[in-house]
Amino acid sequence: MSHDGPEAQGARPVRGARRPIQDALPIDTARALVLADVVPVTRVERVTLTDACGRVAASDIVSAIDVPPFDRAAMDGYAVIAADTRGATNDDPRTLTRVDTVYTGDTPRRAITQGQCADIATGAPMPEGADAVVMVEHTEAAHTERDGNLVKVFVPVEPGQHVGRQGADIGQGATVVARGAHLSPARVGALAATGIADVDVFEKPRVAILSTGNEVVDPGTPLLPGRIYDINRFTLDAIVRTHGGEPFALPTAPDALEELTATLADAVAQADLVVFSGGSSVGERDLILDVLRARGEIVFHGLAVKPGKPTAFARVDGKPVLGMPGYPTSCLSNAYILLVPLLRRMAQLPDWQPRTRRLPLARRIVSTTGRHQFYTVRVADGRAEPAFKASGDITSMAAADGYIEIPADTNSIDADTLVDVTLF
Repeated sequence: MSHDGPEAQGARPVRGARRPIQDALPIDTARALVLADVVPVTRVERVTLTDACGRVAASDIVSAIDVPPFDRAAMDGYAVIAADTRGATNDDPRTLTRVDTVYTGDTPRRAITQGQCADIATGAPMPEGADAVVMVEHTEAAHTERDGNLVKVFVPVEPGQHVGRQGADIGQGATVVARGAHLSPARVGALAATGIADVDVFEKPRVAILSTGNEVVDPGTPLLPGRIYDINRFTLDAIVRTHGGEPFALPTAPDALEELTATLADAVAQADLVVFSGGSSVGERDLILDVLRARGEIVFHGLAVKPGKPTAFARVDGKPVLGMPGYPTSCLSNAYILLVPLLRRMAQLPDWQPRTRRLPLARRIVSTTGRHQFYTVRVADGRAEPAFKASGDITSMAAADGYIEIPADTNSIDADTLVDVTLF
């Protein structure tokens, strides 16, 4: 289904004509359309545990061992038979004979029998016969040569006290990480605890990034009159990497049908998702929409938002194609709004939950009625200071800490009004 006006009904636009956006969609409608038919990437690759954080498990991962693999001391102190400490007090301590010292990595040399104990370090394996640990703070070792192996215990312990039981953390055969789970640092640690060195994960979605326009040149090259350096390729690359994708850039495409057609075909062939910037507005040379119509279906063109109205979404050969505005602030703003949720769903990552803060607005803002506005702000002295300059100014984003949303039916917000700041 297309929301692109009369041109989407089969009439081919005249080359070089201006084509105003007919019906701009509300942002919530556009987001729903973008997410409606997401196909998650199910290709699988094997990565080392070092590279697993942030990825998504492609299968259930089951432990082959108990964790911990043996009963171990949870405190520095003395491994004892709990019954030998019954009734111990400061005035009436129980006296035990120390027969061994066990450090981490050691194997106990002697079993503990009635009236005996072993000096033990946190994490060290419990000697056979011992069923509890008395904390060293609750004991006193004799200091005379004659009584050097005697230990007074002033506090009784119960069986199992201060002991980490074998398999208490993870039992052999237990599922450590389920298929589809996001591999957080803690989950990576759990895998390491079971001795796993490699893990099957879903491949990251491959995202083709394409800048269009005769005026766009790569940073590092001479800037001739009328040219500008490419900003969007690098901001989009950063967004994609941050949210689970594998970006690759294609050469900048000039404003010519033949080159745009060939470049789009190349992008669709290689990628799971194509993101381009520029060429989706209403100018004579904004031809990418013609190419999309010829190759696939335009789902919508135009959002009722500011900045970022000239945004398009299409499907070509069954693959999503997201057309972002050429202006850097509009491009990056809509990347947070549309690209991030689309990409994370393709990557099978949890939905993004940005942090928010409720702050008073530092000064009055005037908005455009009829368009939902994403207005950038910086946080200064506990207030939301307006940072938006213009859609073409990247510092509208670079100097900001986040943004506030101004509903389409609101034309201004007064200073000191409490606003919800979504932090980048």
